[in-house]
Amino acid sequence: MNQQSKIRVAFQGSRGAYSEMALINFFDEKACAVGFDLSEQVCESVRDGECQFGILPVENSIVGNIDVNVDLLFEHDVYIIGEYYLPIKHCLLAPQGIELEAIKQVYSHPAALAQCRDFLNRYKLQAIPEFDTAGSCEKILMEKTQDKATIASGLCAEYYGLAILKQNIQKVRNNVTRFFIFVRSDSVPDNIKAEKITMAFGAKHAPGSLIRCLQTFSTHGVNMTKLESRPVPENPFVYTFFVDLEGSPDSSSMQACMQDLKKEARTIKILGSYPIGKVPNSKA
Repeated sequence: MNQQSKIRVAFQGSRGAYSEMALINFFDEKACAVGFDLSEQVCESVRDGECQFGILPVENSIVGNIDVNVDLLFEHDVYIIGEYYLPIKHCLLAPQGIELEAIKQVYSHPAALAQCRDFLNRYKLQAIPEFDTAGSCEKILMEKTQDKATIASGLCAEYYGLAILKQNIQKVRNNVTRFFIFVRSDSVPDNIKAEKITMAFGAKHAPGSLIRCLQTFSTHGVNMTKLESRPVPENPFVYTFFVDLEGSPDSSSMQACMQDLKKEARTIKILGSYPIGKVPNSKA
């Protein structure tokens, strides 16, 4: 398949970023990956029709939610049509010919550095935060020094011609990031298998309002798999609640649940419905 016939998928980061790995795994050879510096630009490219799809990380099994991306999906006129769970396997990369014993400084995204702190301490390596993992690869190549390395994906080693000095250097081996795949709200494909819903609601400012909202899910037998709150910036100390629900928006139980929720909630927004993704190494 040539590049012109491929669908364009926006991701945040440079070539070799974990987001691009998730993109490649989800879409296979059908996608042309388009990288942007900021998550906001990813959403804007989908909104403006520059790219047909976007992908953003929203949760990591170690560090938790990636709140900025959840907020962006709520704010923009986009719709989630898929989720993908990517195992994160950090590698220590350096220019060809450099040995581990020569390394003194390691560049990477702060989250990657934190996840590999034990490794860095063991080898007495100084951690230097960078904007993203793949971008740090470009940095050490441009500087052409003999004592700097980066923590990034194995894909980065392939893209940038770097040597892998150590693999799987993160402290927690079962390190997984969840990604959302989304489209413009008026471009949702017809063939999406809706097994899970991500939505947001605001409870009314009244005693017991949040409890009554949550009880609607239990009353209608809807399984809630996630609940989190996010502040509303323009309205201090008011919160929006994000939930994941198992089920299709077209089922009778879900429709009845949404009708009852409308009576209790101040605002409701469905962010997407999509197939349930497979969690690597899950014991569920």
